[in-house]
Amino acid sequence: MDPAVSQGPAGRRDFRTRPVRRARPLIALPQRYAASTSALRYTAVVTARALADAVFRAGGEPFMMHPGPPEEAAERLSRCAGLLLPGGGDLAPWRYAAGSHVHGSVYDVDDAQDAFDLALARCALARGLPTLAVCRGMQVVNVALGGTLRQDMGGPDSEHRHKVHPVRVASGSTVALALRAEKVDVSCYHHQCVDRAGRGLVPTAWAADGTVEALELVGAAGWFAAVQWHPEDTAATDAGQQGLFRELVRAAS
Repeated sequence: MDPAVSQGPAGRRDFRTRPVRRARPLIALPQRYAASTSALRYTAVVTARALADAVFRAGGEPFMMHPGPPEEAAERLSRCAGLLLPGGGDLAPWRYAAGSHVHGSVYDVDDAQDAFDLALARCALARGLPTLAVCRGMQVVNVALGGTLRQDMGGPDSEHRHKVHPVRVASGSTVALALRAEKVDVSCYHHQCVDRAGRGLVPTAWAADGTVEALELVGAAGWFAAVQWHPEDTAATDAGQQGLFRELVRAAS
C-alpha cells in the first residue's frame, strides 16, 4: 500500500498529503572561462565547487550560467531568484580608468567575461535581485557603479594572496548580520582592491592595512552584500561564512 494512504473506518481509505519540499530558488552563478581543466581535451567553462556547494547547503539551486552576449543578460537573469558573482581574473583596467597604463601584474583579462559580468551586476542591482558578490565579483559591482580599482596592491608584501587575516566589520551592517560577528578571520586571494567606491556603495569592513573588505549599497532595493574575501573557502565548517550564502538564499526565497 502507498505509504501516504491508510485504511480508515469501514475500510475507507484516508488520503494524507505528502509533505512537499519547497523548490530551491535558482541562484545564477556565472561560469568562468578556463584554458584547460583535468580530463578535458578542450578549453572549458568552470565553476568553483566550493561556491556551488555553499549555495546548495543554504537551500538554493546553483544555476551555472554560461557567459554570453551582455545584451542577453537581463532576459537570462529573469528566470533566477538571486545572483552570486564569483571570483576570477582581473577586470580590464580600461573599464574603470580609461587611458591608464596597465600594470604588469594584471592577469587573466577576458573582455567577454567582463562585459557579461558587468551586465549581470547592473541588471541585478536595477531590479533589486538578491546579490552576493565575492572577490572579483565585488570589484565588478564597484566598476559597474562607476568606482575604480587599484591595479596592484604593491607586490608580495602588500597583496592578500593565500592569506588569512582579521577583518573588522561595521556593527549593524548586512555583512555583520550575516556573519553574526563584527570581527572575523577571512581567507583571501587578491592583488587588487577597491580604490574609489562606486555610486551608493559604502565600505563596511576593513583589513588591518585599511583595505576595503566589504561594500554595501545604500538604499538597495533588495538584499545585497559584497566581500573581497572568499567565504566559500571555509563555509563548510564556519557557520559565519556560510551565513552569507544563507542570507542570499533566504532573500531569494
